[in-house]
Amino acid sequence: MKLAHVVLVACSLLLAQIAHAQKITVAAAADLKFALSDIVAHFKQVNPTDEVDVVFGSSGKFHTQIQQGAPFDLYFSADIGYPRALAQASLAASAVKPYAFGRIVLWSTTLDARQMTLSSLTDPQITRIAIANPKHAPYGKRAEEALRAAGVWASVKPKLIFGENISHTAQFVQTGNAPVGIIALSLAVNPELAGKGGYWLIPDTLHEPLEQGFIVTQRAKDNALAHRFAQYMDSKTARTIMTQYGFVLPTETARQ
Repeated sequence: MKLAHVVLVACSLLLAQIAHAQKITVAAAADLKFALSDIVAHFKQVNPTDEVDVVFGSSGKFHTQIQQGAPFDLYFSADIGYPRALAQASLAASAVKPYAFGRIVLWSTTLDARQMTLSSLTDPQITRIAIANPKHAPYGKRAEEALRAAGVWASVKPKLIFGENISHTAQFVQTGNAPVGIIALSLAVNPELAGKGGYWLIPDTLHEPLEQGFIVTQRAKDNALAHRFAQYMDSKTARTIMTQYGFVLPTETARQ
């Protein structure tokens, strides 16, 4: 009887854990590929029964997909304007939360980008330059702004090839399809890319701020896990990881 009782209790606890476990799907800007993956891994250490699936891509495309009913519970955008627009359209179940400012860099695996500037891109020997598509990718918009501000847009425009998002843009450089690209600092400092090339930090005075923000979507208004993960983004652990990947954090005090 004692053994049966122990088994019954164990089964009850297991069922309770399964019942408590929740799952969320997060749509996140591609510049968060490494940082958010690390944050999710730490979150899972203290919430082992919960599932957090992350899909990385273009902020602009995610914005459109959420408007069309895509099943995302949280939305992290490299341009805070996109989640603000969703909130205005009553598609958010939380306030819009600023989480970082992004930075852009020149990055190359074959050239010494540390010795380059935007003017270097006019060199005839550089025949291709990768940037994210300015039509829907915030990093692409800022790259275009910086090139225009530096006075080289007209010269380099014929050389440009466009990535669907900032991660895809980095792949163009990694694979040799472009000798140099303008990518996110958060990607360039990751060990996976840092060991393959150097970068030059583009002055943020050359472009509008890359203010980034997220929301819990209206779809997840009653999803406790979605709201808990949103709160975790303000934790000391999450903020430390974001800083390690080169993001500039909002100035509010982090929760312990």
